[in-house]
Amino acid sequence: MSDQVKIKLVTRDEDNSLHVAPNPLYVPVSLKRYGLSEIVNHLLETDTPVPFEFIIDGTMLKGSIQDYLVTKGLSAETFLTLEYTRAVLPPKFLASFSNEDWVSAIDSIGTMTSSSSDQSTVTPPKILTGSYDGIVRIYNMQGKVETQLVGHQQPIKAVKFLSPTRFITSGIDRTIRLWKAGTVSDENLDMDTQNGHTIALLDYHKSTVSSLAVDLGSSRILSGSYDNTVALWSTKPKEMSTSDPLEAVDSQVLSSASRKRLKLAVRDSTLKRKSPLAVLESHRQPVEGVIFDPKDSTVGYSVSQDHTIKTWDLVTARCVDSKQTNYALLSVTALNKLNLLATGSSARHINLHDPRSSKITNTQLIGHKNFVCSLATPSDNEYMLLSGSHDGTAKVWDIRANKAIYTITRQSGLSQSKVFAVDWEKEIGILSGGSDKKLQINSEAELR
Repeated sequence: MSDQVKIKLVTRDEDNSLHVAPNPLYVPVSLKRYGLSEIVNHLLETDTPVPFEFIIDGTMLKGSIQDYLVTKGLSAETFLTLEYTRAVLPPKFLASFSNEDWVSAIDSIGTMTSSSSDQSTVTPPKILTGSYDGIVRIYNMQGKVETQLVGHQQPIKAVKFLSPTRFITSGIDRTIRLWKAGTVSDENLDMDTQNGHTIALLDYHKSTVSSLAVDLGSSRILSGSYDNTVALWSTKPKEMSTSDPLEAVDSQVLSSASRKRLKLAVRDSTLKRKSPLAVLESHRQPVEGVIFDPKDSTVGYSVSQDHTIKTWDLVTARCVDSKQTNYALLSVTALNKLNLLATGSSARHINLHDPRSSKITNTQLIGHKNFVCSLATPSDNEYMLLSGSHDGTAKVWDIRANKAIYTITRQSGLSQSKVFAVDWEKEIGILSGGSDKKLQINSEAELR
């Protein structure tokens, strides 16, 4: 094998268009990432050396160019195109907060400043969780539970912030609760402590409400349910019609803890029950994930155990596109700048789809060993993706490569634990929760 190979260096601009170096180069096949980074820094005339990662035909270069050629069965006569990108620091374990039961849903919010007529209020980052004990908790960055709310009669499946003091939750008890948090009044929170209250019950679904999405610009909420429907709601209760009371639950068939939660849930006889603005029907099996289009709040997407991705016109409440896959879909998120949807599946992989295309793409991210039940994206890197799986891991992906760049394991060390929920907030880091009853925080996978 020749000791040199001809390469072309490319990178992507902010608008995702490829920028190609003017001239190809001949470089030693023995070069690894460090040596290639030196070449790129020299060409870019950087003042301070920057480490880069290199991607060849969808594969992240881990060893030398010669290792890649041997693995692919290629000769040194091959003309290689190397896409370079800023290297990413591996996520480091930061903290793990204990919970009373499985952590099944996570959302987070960064520092926010709100202004009134006489003052400005700065709210520090917060973490919202739902768990299998039916309790909603808000943690601060020190791991203290600042807010604890009881109302759900069964495990919680989804949580979303509307603001630092308002949020929505849903669960297996079929209900969607719109909450307003109060202030902490007791240092030793227990199940009877309610430092907040339910503003309204969003009442329609006949089975588990598995997923929620919020678009603050349009004040709209999407919910997906195991009754095979998607519902559209408002964050403002006054914009929705009042519904009939919820079907009564026979307290005799509930456990003592569930009866206690039920008593708390119904103690306010004036609790508002609201009907959806629209019901979206087309799925044939349980809906597992819903999101708004990041660029158009009149468009929504849903994924289901019926193997389909559906596109909804939220103005007319019609399904305008349905793509069939070969596997049950369990989660969905959007890669905003790339106009792509990422879906997690029961087949253990993640697929990337262009909702504007008439065909399902074949781009797959493979590496998980069990269901991919949760997905999230960072706010400042359009190529990064975070996934959580029942295999007990969270993985960080660069979608330009076909393998995860980092795998995050559970610090609890419990074997056969499952990750149910992940989230990614720049000020907090990478969040994950699961059957080990831990809310785990790892540092953000930042550019070096």
